[in-house]
Amino acid sequence: MAVSNIIADDPAPDAAKTWSGSSFYLAMRILPAAQRNAMYQIYAFCRAVDDIADEGGPLPCRERAAALDRWREDIDACYTGTPKPSLEPLARHIQAFRLSRADFHAVIDGMAMDAAGDIVAPDEATLDLYCDRVASAVGRLSVRIFGMHEDAGRRLAHHLGRALQLTNILRDIDEDAEIGRVYLPRELLAREGISTSDPAAIVGDARLPCVYAVLAERAKGHYAQSDAIMAASPRSQVRAPRIMSAAYRTVLDANLKRGFDLPRTRVRTPRARLLWIVARNLI
Repeated sequence: MAVSNIIADDPAPDAAKTWSGSSFYLAMRILPAAQRNAMYQIYAFCRAVDDIADEGGPLPCRERAAALDRWREDIDACYTGTPKPSLEPLARHIQAFRLSRADFHAVIDGMAMDAAGDIVAPDEATLDLYCDRVASAVGRLSVRIFGMHEDAGRRLAHHLGRALQLTNILRDIDEDAEIGRVYLPRELLAREGISTSDPAAIVGDARLPCVYAVLAERAKGHYAQSDAIMAASPRSQVRAPRIMSAAYRTVLDANLKRGFDLPRTRVRTPRARLLWIVARNLI
């Protein structure tokens, strides 16, 4: 979907239909109009740069890098008061909510890590940096829109971003391997005696569930930290992240219940479950 079609002050009918089944859409739909529209802008930006990294098809790495560099220039233009027409709504929200340019650049840098070459068994430090850029940086933009206190907001972005991204990694392990990527850290793989760099061999290894278990516990720890931060924050400021947390925690729990032995079927959260989560957080 073209950037010009998904960036608007309120999503076009086709975009809304595309997002309507997602936990993101349901979580953001409950926000007041100004916050909701700002979050749609953030989502559109993330979708656009993610598509460059993930769906560039036969584009060489240098062309993907050039496309991401153009996005850096486009973001900079939003801060200098000269945004391209399609990004004028985003520029208005940047000013209204005092969003940090560094966080937009961090998201682009995270996508550049994927665009530069397939990530296979990164070390722990690289994995954490990746999670910070592609997830926690988005959280840092989001908590400003939610109106959270600076310190609490940054801590929530740190923990919830990592919890959500680790959940994604565990959920998408087989799909990622099909496109040549494995985000499981090499230290955990080596601990189980897995030393190959072949994605198919890694995800098919019978010892892999032990690696999953460690990452799942790590994700649970981040969810627990997030819960504590949100419990101490004004409820009106954390309704959306509460919904996102509950929805993704459901995915993590379902994956753990299913187990990680082969064959693995993809876990999906029923829409009825998502609606119940939203209703619970509105009451």
